Amino acid sequence: MDLKNATIITAMVTPFDESGAIDFAKLPQLVKHLLDNHTEGIILAGTTGESPTLTHDEEIELFNEVIRLVDGRVPIICGVGTNDTRDSVEFVKEISAIRGIDAGLAVVPYYNKPNQEGLYQHFKAIAEASDLPIILYNVPGRTVASLDVATALRLAELENIIAIKECSGLDELTELIEKAPKDFLVYTGDDPLAFTTKALGGQGVISVASHLFGTQMYEMFQSLEQGDVKKAAAIQRQLLPKMNSLFSVPSPAPVKAGLNQLGIAVGGLRLPLVPCTPEEKAKILSILDL
Repeated sequence: MDLKNATIITAMVTPFDESGAIDFAKLPQLVKHLLDNHTEGIILAGTTGESPTLTHDEEIELFNEVIRLVDGRVPIICGVGTNDTRDSVEFVKEISAIRGIDAGLAVVPYYNKPNQEGLYQHFKAIAEASDLPIILYNVPGRTVASLDVATALRLAELENIIAIKECSGLDELTELIEKAPKDFLVYTGDDPLAFTTKALGGQGVISVASHLFGTQMYEMFQSLEQGDVKKAAAIQRQLLPKMNSLFSVPSPAPVKAGLNQLGIAVGGLRLPLVPCTPEEKAKILSILDL
C-alpha cells in the first residue's frame, strides 16, 4: 500500500499483560482506537513499541496479528533496523515475504557509532536485500550517531528508500524537504514539530501523540491543507504542552499511562523501562486532560 496518503502514522505501543508477555487480546481495541482517530499508517516494533526488548518470534507474531486486524485499511510499517547490518538484512529478507507489510523502518545503528560512509553502506545493504520499501529513521537522541542531511539525500536516490523519519531538528527537516527528490517522503518523528513540518511542505508526522490526539492532529493538518493557518495554529498551541508531556519521562511510559486512563488497556513496560511514578502520572494526566 502506498504511503503517499499517510500523513499521520502512529508508532504503536506494544500492549503487555501483568506477566510482561505481549497481550494479544488487547490488540483489537488498540488498533480500532487508532483507526477511529485518523491514524493513516501504523509502525510496529519501533522505539515506542519497545522493540529492543521484543524477541524475533514476538515481532513476527505481532506483525501477523496486526496485519490481520488492520486488514489492508492503512499501511503497516515494521521495524527492521538494528546495529548489526547482517542481522538487519536477514530480518528484512524474512519479513518481506509476509503479505501485508508495506515498508520497513530502519533506525540509525546505535552504540557502535559508525561514520557517514558506514551509515550509507548499512542502509544501502538493507534496501538492496529485498523489494520491501525502506524508511530511514534518524534519532540521534537515542542512537548517538546521526545521519547527516547529505548522507540522507544520497540514500534518497536509491530506488528502495522511500522516506525518512527525522528527529534531529528543524534545520535538518527544512533542508531535507527542500532538497530531497520529489517522491521522497519527509516525516518528523517529533510530535511538537508536526505543524511546522507540514507547513514547510513535509509529508507529516510519525507520532506518539496520535495515540491520544489523532483526531485533533488530523484537524490541524486539514486546516493547513485548506489554507486556514490560524485554525491550525490554534490547535497546535493547544496540543504542544500535551505533546511535550508525553516525553517528560522516558517514552512510552507517559503514552501508556494516557491510554490506560482512557480505558485502552496496554499494561506496563518491560525493563529497563519503568512506568511513571504516581507523582509523574498525576502530573502528566493533568496536562493531557483526557
